[in-house]
Amino acid sequence: MKLQNRRAIITGGTGVIGKTIARFFVREGCRVLLSGRSIEKLNAIKKELNSPLIEIYPADVSEIKDIQKLMQEAGRIFSAVDILVTAAGVYGEIGSLEQCNAERWFEAVTINLLGTVYAIKYALPLLKEGTNAKIITFAGGGDGPLENFSAYASSKGAVLRFTETMATELQDYRISINSISPGLVSSGFTKELIKAGPERSGRQKYEEALQQVAGSGVIISPEKAAVLAVFLASEESNGLTGKNISAVWDNWQDIPKHIKEIQTSDIYNWRRIKPKDRGYDW
Repeated sequence: MKLQNRRAIITGGTGVIGKTIARFFVREGCRVLLSGRSIEKLNAIKKELNSPLIEIYPADVSEIKDIQKLMQEAGRIFSAVDILVTAAGVYGEIGSLEQCNAERWFEAVTINLLGTVYAIKYALPLLKEGTNAKIITFAGGGDGPLENFSAYASSKGAVLRFTETMATELQDYRISINSISPGLVSSGFTKELIKAGPERSGRQKYEEALQQVAGSGVIISPEKAAVLAVFLASEESNGLTGKNISAVWDNWQDIPKHIKEIQTSDIYNWRRIKPKDRGYDW
């Protein structure tokens, strides 16, 4: 088992991806403290997984006091933590900036970015006591502009830069941190997109979401993100930090063969491309 006797906290655990990661972690022998906003959903997941390795605790990642209580509970259960997965996320306000409610636009920043920041900040004392601790954040939004999803794209872009920055800050503590881009998984995100309608989400994305829900479109399995999460949480990923890995497009299984090249380059990072990077001398 790749995660035998490891101890993990997963926020956003009631979502499709968080729940699937919990299932995969337990299968690999990991003890898991699963967290989400709904105690009813947490209880249902615990019953479904039916494992002594699962503990649950309700918490809203956008509330500092909730996160502090979650980490206190983790300390009581585990005393130290080896893995932290910050899987909580929302689209937030959908639509062009002109259409958007400015106050609701901030929802994505609060949950996606600050929820990630709070979880990592208050888990650090436990992670420092862990063994080769691993942090896994979640990015998204593709490789370019994401029209009509500026709140989501901006918050996830910030998560990536935060992940890179933390990789440098935490290296002396032997804590690695990497981000997963899971692709468009059929989940609460898809329902949010459909609810927003074609006028706000855009006709193409709206139609793709309808097809996905109907089972006739391209469906990205949450298992893809979960398998990658197991890799990033295991000893197999030792030496990798500050990177963004796609669960769909990247050949991450070969990463252990190329750790040195990856860590001394901007591979799997977001970077400003300069003229000299494209062969120009101006």
